Amino acid sequence: MAGSDVESSFIEAAAADPDGVCASQTPGSATNMTINGALADSGSVTFDQPRNLTIASAGDDSGKTFTVTGTDETGTAQTEVITGADTATATGSSFFATVTQIATSAATAGAVTVGSGTSIAAVMFRGRMRLKGLYVVNGASAKTINFRQTSGTGSIRMKFATTAGVTTNSYPDIPGEGILFESGGYITFTRADFTAMTVFFA
Repeated sequence: MAGSDVESSFIEAAAADPDGVCASQTPGSATNMTINGALADSGSVTFDQPRNLTIASAGDDSGKTFTVTGTDETGTAQTEVITGADTATATGSSFFATVTQIATSAATAGAVTVGSGTSIAAVMFRGRMRLKGLYVVNGASAKTINFRQTSGTGSIRMKFATTAGVTTNSYPDIPGEGILFESGGYITFTRADFTAMTVFFA
């Protein structure tokens, strides 16, 4: 008897942690910040799911930049330059799976924290795959989730609309042989869009 080639991946995302990457610190010059938040391990961070970063400034850091180095959702090295905020929080747009360095362009005006954001690019599989099915535990509000190929910014192969209700679930039918993702499958969403998801793929 032939065995099934279908595999599964469970996807959920932790809540954002505003100082989980770098606890409060005040760099006195252009330097590398100390990666010492609750999510850090030996000077770097590996997130539960690839996600964006937030940088909160107690002073006016709008004329400064923070260069973040790490790896993206595909496992490729990347950097992102985030402009600081004026007594507010600056939000990055790149998805980071790991963070290994955060460099300031100058002394900051006050204390700064770096944390994990809520914009997520979860990995289904980093290779050619067919999406066969999914099981979704919904969130409080109805949202649209994007299934992309190649990366978290790649072309959208499927959109799925959740329904409102944290005690409800969705188990949609995916017809035929499934949906082909030529070079990896990724799901982009905001943390509150759903509670958890299991995807089935081959």
